[in-house]
Amino acid sequence: MASAILPLSSPSRPLRNDLKANWKRGTSNRTFLRKDYTKAKQSFTRTRMTLAVEVSRFNDITMAPPDPILGVSEAFKADTHEMKLNLGVGAYRTEDLQPYVLNVVKKAEKLMLERGENKEYLPIEGLAAFNKATAELLFGANNAVILQQRVATAQGLSGTGSLRLAAALIERYFPGSKVLISSPTWGNHKNIFNDARVPWSEYRYYDPKTVGLDFDGMISDIKAAPDGSFVLLHGCAHNPTGIDPTPGQWEKIADVIQEKKHIPFFDVAYQGFASGSLDADASSVRLFAARGMELLIAQSYSKNLGLYAERIGAINVVCSSSDVAERVKSQLKRLARPMYSNPPVHGARIVANVVGNSDLFDEWKEEMQMMAGRIKNVRKKLYDSLSAKDSSGKDWSFVLKQIGMFSFTGLNKAQSENMTNKWHVYMTKDGRISLAGLSSAKCEYLADAIIDSYHNVS
Repeated sequence: MASAILPLSSPSRPLRNDLKANWKRGTSNRTFLRKDYTKAKQSFTRTRMTLAVEVSRFNDITMAPPDPILGVSEAFKADTHEMKLNLGVGAYRTEDLQPYVLNVVKKAEKLMLERGENKEYLPIEGLAAFNKATAELLFGANNAVILQQRVATAQGLSGTGSLRLAAALIERYFPGSKVLISSPTWGNHKNIFNDARVPWSEYRYYDPKTVGLDFDGMISDIKAAPDGSFVLLHGCAHNPTGIDPTPGQWEKIADVIQEKKHIPFFDVAYQGFASGSLDADASSVRLFAARGMELLIAQSYSKNLGLYAERIGAINVVCSSSDVAERVKSQLKRLARPMYSNPPVHGARIVANVVGNSDLFDEWKEEMQMMAGRIKNVRKKLYDSLSAKDSSGKDWSFVLKQIGMFSFTGLNKAQSENMTNKWHVYMTKDGRISLAGLSSAKCEYLADAIIDSYHNVS
């Protein structure tokens, strides 16, 4: 790349001297020479400006591809069809398909205003009241790992930031260790580990023949991984499939991970939001903790409290002793400091106020049950509509067996594109739909779109 840029100045010295000499020869030529001098100066200036643009130091930076999920929303907004549906982004919507701010969140924010709380920096590890509340919510206040102070908790920038902080910990203190990721998984998981320079490979999870869990393949791949690998697990409501292991299968997964001396790494993005029960949705994590295993857990409050834009979550590391936990926490702080210095306070205070106030806590559980219940209702109505409208005899029961806000329809890329191009249903190209963006009134329309795409597009 060229680096030379002409100085932003008047014409060169020889030309300038010639012009001055001509100027002295007589006044009759002065008007002409003045124009000549000005033109020369402008020419040099234009040349300099042109070169400056052409030799940008950023010329080698290429255009990044659009985000596959956020791009869905942009296309949806541009569509004017009255029956259009945005089933791409995982955000809860009311029956009228409008964003929903929980009443309990409004009350928690009112408390914050009444107290006149300031906006001073938080410590690197975050708000102490939040860290205490989120760890107790995950494990249970009377869990041995809490009572023995064996959990290192640091507030993170929602689930994504918490995962990224954990990835940095792995890269620095477990160099070369591999992370096993389910196939398929949430689209950002691979990006996070790639950017943290942590190697990863996939383990089988989804069985397209049954639209269910490939449990044997999963167990086989975890067994085949090098001892001491990190195994990324979805605590509940697997994204994108909505397919979770049964309690008995979780036991067998834990057996294999212990046998191989792997380290479980849970991503918990839907606690309380999947089933409506905070305890039920944390049962997989608590199973592993009860076995005395060391593990990592990333949490998010985007879904269960609707705090999408507040970016509030946490990374928890369960250690063998309180001494180890203290040292791990110190290193999490050391990693966070150059990344973002310290986390935001607003969302942390909301969580701490809700969990720390018995009345608000009970109200929150009721609202989570309401949100989870609405999703279950549209899931059931979609299944009923598919079964009633499809005369081919296809078994659509997998829709009911899945859990949480997502459903893996089994549609391929071409079929998913037909959903968008013909039916104005916006979704990711892997066939995932967000039932949180579906209303009961549009279940039959969606069933028509799915049946048409499944049977008429190869």
